[in-house]
Amino acid sequence: MPKNRLEAFADGIFAFAATLLILNLVVDQTRPLGPQLLQIWPSYVAYAISFVTIGIMWVNHHRLIRQLERVDERFLFLNLGLLACIAFVPFPTRILAEFVRGSDGRAAALLYGVTLTMTAVFFSAVWLYASRGGRLLHADIDPKEVSGITRSYLPGTPMYAAATLVAFVSPQASALLFGLLAVFYMVSSSFFGRTATEYDA
Repeated sequence: MPKNRLEAFADGIFAFAATLLILNLVVDQTRPLGPQLLQIWPSYVAYAISFVTIGIMWVNHHRLIRQLERVDERFLFLNLGLLACIAFVPFPTRILAEFVRGSDGRAAALLYGVTLTMTAVFFSAVWLYASRGGRLLHADIDPKEVSGITRSYLPGTPMYAAATLVAFVSPQASALLFGLLAVFYMVSSSFFGRTATEYDA
């Protein structure tokens, strides 16, 4: 399969998932609007965290694909697993926003955390499969960039898993950690992007 078809399909999934997030922001037309706009603040926060997270994943996925010279069938199936997780993100986002402050907050935070943890697992699997021994990479790729991408992906799974486990103690604290992870990856992705540009130069 040509890489451009893979990228087009992936971009469509990312755009679909990001667009669905906005549908989680709903109000009851039978109740006064003003108070509702304040009461649904968890939906705003959940939307922002998930949108930033999906956006960072899109940037990193684009960076990953850019390193590939070719793709094979195993890579495609691993990538499908990753995209399936990303397409699923809007559902736990809505659940987290609706239930994080109630008695079902733990289940909501666990669902959200498990989703992001599995996404991180697939992201690492996709990259490690493609990069192992330079299997699918450009022949002239800079080894520093390869190691830099690997280092940026590996902490994702344990960090998201740790934030998920915090839900057993405090769902709100777990949700806060997911937000902090989104900010962390936004900053680190920007830094790595500049570093990668220097390597390309």
